[in-house]
Amino acid sequence: MKKILITGADGFIGSHLTEELVRLGYDTKAFVLYNSFNSWGWLDSCSPDVKGKFEVFSGDIRDPNGVRQAMKGCDAVLHLAALIAIPYSYHSPDTYIDTNVKGTLNVVQAAKDLNIQKVVHTSTSEVYGTAQFVPITEEHPLKGQSPYSASKIGADQIAYSFYSSFNTPVTILRPFNTYGPRQSARAVIPTIISQIANRSEVIKLGSLHPTRDFNYVQDTVSGFIHALNSGEKTNGEVINIGSNFEISIGDTANLIAEIMDRKVTWVTDDQRLRPEKSEVERLWASNEKAKSLLGWEPKFGNEDGFRRGLENTIEWFLDPNNNSRYKTDIYNI
Repeated sequence: MKKILITGADGFIGSHLTEELVRLGYDTKAFVLYNSFNSWGWLDSCSPDVKGKFEVFSGDIRDPNGVRQAMKGCDAVLHLAALIAIPYSYHSPDTYIDTNVKGTLNVVQAAKDLNIQKVVHTSTSEVYGTAQFVPITEEHPLKGQSPYSASKIGADQIAYSFYSSFNTPVTILRPFNTYGPRQSARAVIPTIISQIANRSEVIKLGSLHPTRDFNYVQDTVSGFIHALNSGEKTNGEVINIGSNFEISIGDTANLIAEIMDRKVTWVTDDQRLRPEKSEVERLWASNEKAKSLLGWEPKFGNEDGFRRGLENTIEWFLDPNNNSRYKTDIYNI
């Protein structure tokens, strides 16, 4: 497979994945959300070594004709385009169904008709809800505790249904919480770093007790590359991409403050709290299937790897050119 389409290429993970594919020599087409500013999101400030070396298609994942046009002539599709902010899904759930469920339908329908060789569909650890057992394997029950997670469960099932019904070569990749340079300030790690970087001594957060399995973005990108090249053996499979390291939000915040050498106070901001039954209390990934089926292993796993990933992320945020892009004085949903 030589020509690869990435949907959501203008976003956090998608931009890193686009850069890596270009570096690996793939003919790369970046599907970005059309807008009147002609902005390509993070690809506008991509690494100099890949600038101008990929094709850009501006469109909307919700439009089946545009998606089909973008996919023509491609060998594989890495489907990352989605709405992912959980708080926003509470008051605008309709857009999540249109983007995440119907957008995925557009991708797999075109893949079926165009005989695409591989579709890697992006799921999320949020589909598991609060862990019923740990580490979480791919057999864990699914529970939609937010409109966002419910829409991703629907998207996953649409993707799988095209494999089971039409033998469309779909692999469902399920990354746990990815972090790193370029991540939106709606996520907890950029929220903490950006507030500290702007000399705030009182840091506003939501719940501190839930635990997460954080993935550095390079590891998540590596998971996509491994899935892309996995052949038929992963068709119809769901595969976790996680570090197999669990840490609470509170301990994460303390570790970031330690690395940044700042003494700060954490306060609970009520607007950042999820509704009680919607909070996912615990996430901890089993990555045994990814190791055995993909030959993938995290390079930033365990506590030492997490610290190294945070150091890289903090360094990026401390660059004034990067930090200036973030509105740290407001709550970003």
